[in-house]
Amino acid sequence: MIWIALSFLFFTVMVAVISAWKTRDDKLDTAEGYFLAGRGLPGIVIAGSLLLTNLSAEQLVGTNGQGWASNMSPIGWEVGALFTLFALALWFLPTYLKMGTTTIPQLMEARFGRGTKLMFSFVIVVMYSILNLPVILYSGAVVFENIFDISGIFGISKFQAVAILCVVIGIIGGCYAIFGGLKAVAVSDTINGIGGLMIPFLALTLLGHETTGGGLVEGVKYLVQTEPEKLNAWASWDAAEPALPWPLIFTGMFFNNLYWWCTNQSFVQRALAAKSLKEGQKGAIYCGFLKTIGFFYLVLPGVIAYHLPSIQDKLAAAGSSAIDFAYPALVSAVVPKPVMGFFAAVLFGAILSSFNSVLNSASTMFTLDLYRTAINPKASDMQCVKVGKIYGTCAGAVAICVAPFVMFAQGITTFLNSMSQFVSLPILFTVLGALIFRKAPKYAPKVITAVHVIAYGAFMILKPCYPTSGEPIHYLYAIAVLFVVEFAIMWYLNKYRGTEDYVPADVGAVDLTPWKYRHIVCIIGIILAIGIYILFSPIGIAA
Repeated sequence: MIWIALSFLFFTVMVAVISAWKTRDDKLDTAEGYFLAGRGLPGIVIAGSLLLTNLSAEQLVGTNGQGWASNMSPIGWEVGALFTLFALALWFLPTYLKMGTTTIPQLMEARFGRGTKLMFSFVIVVMYSILNLPVILYSGAVVFENIFDISGIFGISKFQAVAILCVVIGIIGGCYAIFGGLKAVAVSDTINGIGGLMIPFLALTLLGHETTGGGLVEGVKYLVQTEPEKLNAWASWDAAEPALPWPLIFTGMFFNNLYWWCTNQSFVQRALAAKSLKEGQKGAIYCGFLKTIGFFYLVLPGVIAYHLPSIQDKLAAAGSSAIDFAYPALVSAVVPKPVMGFFAAVLFGAILSSFNSVLNSASTMFTLDLYRTAINPKASDMQCVKVGKIYGTCAGAVAICVAPFVMFAQGITTFLNSMSQFVSLPILFTVLGALIFRKAPKYAPKVITAVHVIAYGAFMILKPCYPTSGEPIHYLYAIAVLFVVEFAIMWYLNKYRGTEDYVPADVGAVDLTPWKYRHIVCIIGIILAIGIYILFSPIGIAA
C-alpha cells in the first residue's frame, strides 16, 4: 500500500510539474490569456483536452456499467460523437473563430441581444456550479473509495472517506483551473490521457486465464464465442435503459451530441482557444477519431467484467448498485499492484480533467458574461482575471461542501443527464440562429425555450412507457421529437417573422484559413465509424 501511495503521488506531481513548466511563460493577466490560453493551442492539445474533458470518473464508471448491464449499444455515445465533432470543425467553428467568440453566451448576445445572453449565462453557470461540479467530485471520490477502501484503511465511515476525497480532488483540480487558466488545464488533460488503454488488454488476459487457463488470445475467443449477443451494438427500438435503442443513434442522440460537442461551453472552449482555424479543425477532427475507439475503454471493459468469475461475487453482493461497481471491481482485479499507483494517477487525472474543465468554463462565463456585462461593464482584463479566480475559488468550495451529500440521493447521475436536456435544444437553436436562421427575430430563443421546457417537463412528469414492454420511454426519444418541432418553429419565425439578415462580423482574431485535408479525413472517419458498427452487429462478431 505504501508503494501504491508513493507511485500515485509521483505520477500526479509529475503531471503538475510538467503543466507548470509548459505554462511558465504564459501571460495570465489578460482575459484572453487566462480564459482562452492566449488563443494559442495547437490541434493535438485541443484534441487531447476535448477528449479528457469528456472523459470523467462518472463516464468511466457509468458507461462501463451500462455495458455490463446491457450490451455494446452504449458505444453510440462514443462513436456517434465523431459526426458532431466533424460538424464542429466544418460548420460551427469557422463562425465562432470569425466572430472572435470567447463564450457561447457572447455569441448569443451578438445575435439576439443582451437579455438572451444573460438568461442563458445565468442558467448555465448555476447548472455547472451547483449540479455538475459536486457530481464530478462525488463520482470521483466513490471510485477511489471502491477501489482502495479508504474507509477500511483509516477506520472511518464511507461518508467521511468520500468527504475527504472530495476535498482533495476539489483542491487539486481547483489549483489547475483557478491559478493556471485554460492552458494548464489543457496540457494536464493531454498528459493524463496516456495509460488508460491498458485496462482492456489486462482484463482480456485475466479472462483467458480464469476461463481456459490461457492468456489474451484465449480471452478474446471466450468473449466472442460465449455470449456473442453481449457484443451487439444494435439494441431493439424499445430497449430499456441503460441500453441505447438503435433509432436514437440517428436522431435523439445525434441532436444531444450537437449540443454537447458544438455548443456546450466546457467542450467548445478548447476549440475557441485554437491559434488558427486550421489548428481548431485539426483538434476537433482528431478528437472525433479518438472517440471512435472510446468504446475500447468505456464500454468493452464493462462487457468483460460481466464474464469475469473473480468479480461476480463482489458484484452480486452490491445488489442493485452493481452497475456502479463493475468498473472499479474490474480495475482492482486486473491491475498489478506494482503499477496500481500509476493507474490511480491516470484515473485521478481523468477526474481532475472534468472538474477543472467545468470550473474553468464556469469562471469564464460568470466573469465575461455576467460580471463584465451586468455588474461592471468597464472592468479591465486584470479585474476580470481576479474576479474569475475569486469566483472559481468560491464555486470550488461550494462544490466540495455539497459533493459528499450526493451520497444520499438516488440515481443522481441519471437525473442530472436527463435534467441537462432542459437546456440542450434551446441553447442549440439559439446558436443555430447565428448560423442558419439568420433572419429569426430576437425573441425566437425565448419562444423555443418556453416550448421546450413545458413539453420536456411534461414528458419527465408523465413518464410514458413503451406499448410493447411497459418500460419507460428513453428520454432521447423526447429530444428527437422536440428537435423536429422546434426546428419547424425556428423555420417559421425565420421565414415569416424575420427581420434583416444577420451577418457575423469578422474581428480578425485568428487566421481563418481552413485545414486543407479536412474533408478527406472526415470521409475516412465516417467509413471507420460505419465499420465499427458493422463489427459489433449480428453480421459481425455479435452473430
